[in-house]
Amino acid sequence: MLSVHRLSSGFEFSPDEIRDAVRKRRLLSMELELSLACNFRCAYCYVTDQAHREPELTPDEIRDVILQAQELGARKIILLGGEPMIYPDLLGAVRFIRGRGLDVEMFTNGTNVSPDVARQLFGLETAVVLKMNSFRRETQDLLAGTEGAYDSIQAALAHLKAAGYPAPGRRLCVSSVICRQNLDELPALWQWARDQGIEPYLEMITPQENAARNHWLDVEPAQVGALFARLAEIDRVRYGKSWEPQPPLVGNRCLRHQFSCLVNAFGRVMPCVGVTVPVGSIRERKLRDILAESEVIQDLRNYRQMIQGPCAACEKAADCYGCRGAAYQLTGNYLASDPLCWRNQGKEKEVGQLPRDVDSMIPQKAPMRVVNRLLTVGERFAVVEAVIPPDSPFLGQDGMLDEAAFLEIIAQATAALNGFRTPNNQTAAPAGYLLGARKLDIRGTARAGDRLKVHVFKLARYGDFGIVQGTISKGDEVVALGEVKVWHNSEAAAVASGVPQAVES
Repeated sequence: MLSVHRLSSGFEFSPDEIRDAVRKRRLLSMELELSLACNFRCAYCYVTDQAHREPELTPDEIRDVILQAQELGARKIILLGGEPMIYPDLLGAVRFIRGRGLDVEMFTNGTNVSPDVARQLFGLETAVVLKMNSFRRETQDLLAGTEGAYDSIQAALAHLKAAGYPAPGRRLCVSSVICRQNLDELPALWQWARDQGIEPYLEMITPQENAARNHWLDVEPAQVGALFARLAEIDRVRYGKSWEPQPPLVGNRCLRHQFSCLVNAFGRVMPCVGVTVPVGSIRERKLRDILAESEVIQDLRNYRQMIQGPCAACEKAADCYGCRGAAYQLTGNYLASDPLCWRNQGKEKEVGQLPRDVDSMIPQKAPMRVVNRLLTVGERFAVVEAVIPPDSPFLGQDGMLDEAAFLEIIAQATAALNGFRTPNNQTAAPAGYLLGARKLDIRGTARAGDRLKVHVFKLARYGDFGIVQGTISKGDEVVALGEVKVWHNSEAAAVASGVPQAVES
């Protein structure tokens, strides 16, 4: 009999558990960066290289956010870095998590996994995911950017196995990225892991930070698709495990945004390590409030209605949205289709790249339309471009933009942000009205041909009514700023998503 295979990192939760977590806006797991300190310099690392980092989370803040996650229903804490094993009190953190009755899973490059530490991890029932990219010393060291990485990883593996891994309740996984340098050996690595009861965790590289610069790692999507298909056949024939190939994880679905989130080393909450859109900080607000009020989190949890481009129409759309990290890093749009999916090749112009024209996002048409392109979208904010046409009805006889038009520009930029979040089963841009303004401060002028950038941020929302702060700039000069009160019809979006509209503050 064929079994449905599930891997580590929180993806073993049942469909019913995941649906319940979405409906109740709760968690099943949380990814937590203890620190960004690391002794490897991996060529594919996602961590931003910051010359002057802000203070990292204190032990008290780490314990507090773990308790907050547990209150939201989390049953597992996934420890990331940096390198967790060089965190000064790693074992203390693991004991705290296990003492709360939570599962713990740790991604590590094997540093400091001595025989004694391996035994302690085994005793604490810690799931260990060892970053092992190759059987070849030169390849492993190249990818880790560190001489001796291969020997360190192999020593850690030997110590973990000597301590009793893998065993019931003590999972051992090997994590490997798919790249040009190891592509030929991954089927053998997969079978080696399977034969030893080790869970293979193979994933596509998210093109960010180091990986975005190191194109020598790149593999063509067609080759990646062929690898997935080959591994699926190996599992079906040799191990009796059946699964559908889909990016970015071999043998699994990455739907983590349904039930998980990342808290980075500075306390910022993000959907995952690839979708680097901060939705709040635990140093400023409670995790519960951040997740409940985040539009980005809501969009990703309602991916069936919100994903844009060919992924929305794919035959796999019910259970797959590709890699959200790859989509965001390559398009600037966390709702775009995954450009690296082998099924999307040849459809690059349709994936939902930003910047893009606002024509379909706002109800205003020429000549009343005064904004042109949506440049950037984040948590409750957008940056929109407005180029003043020579025939604009908002121009005076002197060719200068009427001051009242600045309010209309802010309102239309807000409409573009709301239109961007229109469910993919709604064909028309949502209706909206500018109801009033306050704190309007005109600091400069604009004329025909000027290219303006409009930054809008939703200060508050009360049902369909919202207060939006807008700043209009011409180059480095702020020409106007103020707040507008707007109304947008969110009923269609609410019905499509099945999630009540949150009150934000």
